[in-house]
Amino acid sequence: MPIPLFELEPVAQQAWLRERLARPAPREARNLSDGFRLPGRHGAPTPAAVLVPLINRDDGLTVLFTERSRDLPDHPGQISFPGGRVEPGDADAGIAALREAEEEVGLSRERVTLLGRLEPYETVTGYRVTPVVGWVEPPVEIKADPVEVAEVFEVPLAFLLEPANLQRHFRMIGDTRRDYYAIP
Repeated sequence: MPIPLFELEPVAQQAWLRERLARPAPREARNLSDGFRLPGRHGAPTPAAVLVPLINRDDGLTVLFTERSRDLPDHPGQISFPGGRVEPGDADAGIAALREAEEEVGLSRERVTLLGRLEPYETVTGYRVTPVVGWVEPPVEIKADPVEVAEVFEVPLAFLLEPANLQRHFRMIGDTRRDYYAIP
């Protein structure tokens, strides 16, 4: 079934996204988190937030991703959204996501309109991550923090939403099977 989002004007796209994000996620779209933790990672999960930046480009919406620095202690070299721990001064996950995006990739929070949140998930490293979806109006100036970010890139949202581009993989960690999604 085609997604009507791509036939709409930007203001209507934002309204459509807000409405969709306010609904519970369909069962098949929920994350694969099962509470598994890497050895030595115990205790309550650390609150974290990521910004899922949707950039309103002339040729369609894109999603901004980062490749994490290989020198980071958690999730080195992984493809991710800009984000990190929720700090004590952050009012909520949305504020934390905006702050982290500004720190990691220089994305000015004034360019971002928060649209909603996705279901939180827990990582194997002990973080409870809240994805916050934000609409970004160009011009966008990106300046990656080289300590945290190896690369910044954008992928068309239409490509990411195409079912043929979503692959489910797994890897074994000891005797535990870990499923994850990948996009070519």
